[in-house]
Amino acid sequence: MKQFIAFVIKETKHILRDKRTMLILFGMPVVMMLLFGFAITTDVKNVRTVVVTSEMSPRTQQAVERLAHSEYFIITQTVNTPQEAERLIRCQKADMSLTPSPSPKGEGSSNPQWQIMVDGSDPNMAQQWTNYAQSILSQPADGKHYSLPSTFGEGQGVRLLYNPQMRSAYNFVPAIMGMLLILICAMMTSISIVREKEKGTMEVLLVSPVRPLMVIIAKAVPYLVLAFGILITILLMARFVLGVPVAGSLFSILAVSTLYILLALSLGLLISNVAQTQLVALLMSAMVLLMPVVMLSGMIFPVESMPQVLQWLAAVVPPRYYIEAMRKLMIMGVGISEVAHEVAVMAAMTVVLLAIALKKFKQRLE
Repeated sequence: MKQFIAFVIKETKHILRDKRTMLILFGMPVVMMLLFGFAITTDVKNVRTVVVTSEMSPRTQQAVERLAHSEYFIITQTVNTPQEAERLIRCQKADMSLTPSPSPKGEGSSNPQWQIMVDGSDPNMAQQWTNYAQSILSQPADGKHYSLPSTFGEGQGVRLLYNPQMRSAYNFVPAIMGMLLILICAMMTSISIVREKEKGTMEVLLVSPVRPLMVIIAKAVPYLVLAFGILITILLMARFVLGVPVAGSLFSILAVSTLYILLALSLGLLISNVAQTQLVALLMSAMVLLMPVVMLSGMIFPVESMPQVLQWLAAVVPPRYYIEAMRKLMIMGVGISEVAHEVAVMAAMTVVLLAIALKKFKQRLE
């Protein structure tokens, strides 16, 4: 055990010795948290919509049919009360609900109004969903316009769940967490191990009294601690600088983050077994991690709006599941059971990547 701790201390001193790397590792989250304020969005498709039928009339039915015939919305089901619709949104079974409401006195029944209730955890998408729905529902039919209140708020109008202030920070904070943790853990771990091989010191470490597996774990431990430091930095900035609430259990957030960090470390170990030089490891990390994380994880572009082929590719991108889980835990405040699917996928990925990496590592020793 003393030898293992000595290896951990050695690697920690090596990391702390490089001041520029430490500045980048802790400076990058701060800069991104402060500057990454606007997310790029594209046209949305297949928004799951629930219709409340308590006040339906022939004219409102025509408006709903126009909405269903568009390429942007899918009427998944109808319910009797707004409370049922809200429950479906909170259970992630719908994205938006439409409730026809009686027209104000004196305006007659030809100009119905609506209440739009939408999942506001992603404010940019919520804004687009609402604008699209308003545009379609207010189109003239039989010479009549179906008007909508355009203001966001409670009552007759649009109601945003989870993010009534429409702040983009609610969306990008979980995304930054997913991107930084996998980049730092996987990239830095792979480069650290490859550096030993490139300098010829890996053979010296492997013939030491410590088992080869313990050597690899000892080199990964400092990056595990570093990842937790970055995670805590992001959470503190999100809560006290950006005002993003941590609605869910902090224990659940840390537990899911721990699993994700182990997944990233396993990926870094796999890259280190394939790459022979630090440059190759860096290029592989950039190609395998950076572009898929930005493009296919749902960080910027919604996965639901992508072509089917890209949706299949996005299904194997680990940050996608972590970002979804963090949005649910941090913003929506759900329990750990609501992210069981994301946790199960990340756990399976961790086991597979770690098994492949260890198998390749043993083959290299032989």
